[in-house]
Amino acid sequence: MGVGKMKRIVFPEGNDERIIKAAEIISLEGIAEPILLKNNDINLGMEMLKNGEADGLVCGACHTTAETISSALRIIGLGEGVKLASSYFLMKIKGQTYFFADCGLNVNPTAEELSEIAIQTANSAKEYGIEPRVAMLSYSTKGSGRGPLVDKVVEATRLIREKAPDLQVDGELQLDAAIVPEIGIKKAQYSSIAGRANVLIFPDLNSGNIGYKLVERFAGATAIGPIIQGLAKPVNDLSRGCSIEDIVNVAAITGGRR
Repeated sequence: MGVGKMKRIVFPEGNDERIIKAAEIISLEGIAEPILLKNNDINLGMEMLKNGEADGLVCGACHTTAETISSALRIIGLGEGVKLASSYFLMKIKGQTYFFADCGLNVNPTAEELSEIAIQTANSAKEYGIEPRVAMLSYSTKGSGRGPLVDKVVEATRLIREKAPDLQVDGELQLDAAIVPEIGIKKAQYSSIAGRANVLIFPDLNSGNIGYKLVERFAGATAIGPIIQGLAKPVNDLSRGCSIEDIVNVAAITGGRR
């Protein structure tokens, strides 16, 4: 969204104490101009965004992801040429930044949908100035396992290479082969990204949601999101267990001030 005039971010859940406190920080630090709605109505907020009365929307402290996305798709809609909305978590751990997708929205994407999620997330990484190295995750690495779940990831990888030939991507890869250099060399020695992936695409919502929460809770990673991709205007979701810091971080991303 760029630098310049401070963006107006609408918070439909303006009665939530965490939202109120986060809005104070957002305003004081010049992150965005918060607009708090006291009626807890997501649809009123989406209409404001649609009509240009706000530049972005952050919701989810009191509502489910399904409620937020349903309202966004109905009122805001997808961006031009976009086939589906998806989400990613920005994961920060030990000085490294990773993108986890889709951990909040698409339950059981097809190979075609998985390829779209991967390309969207890679493009999001580029917006942060990060060169994406995409790993298509599975319980198998390069044929070590068999079955329809593996086949889906293999096909998704093929489709990505067809659609975005310049993108650094490989699959199917197990998680350790994707991010641990010495294991990547052993399991996928001819891979261009094994052991150094920074965009991790999970095969379904079960694995993605569990995966990001394991890293957040056991490894102490900072998880920001889910950040929604593919909508015509910026709408982002919060976990109902979000902290004040989470809200501030998501608002900063929504306002283009990372």
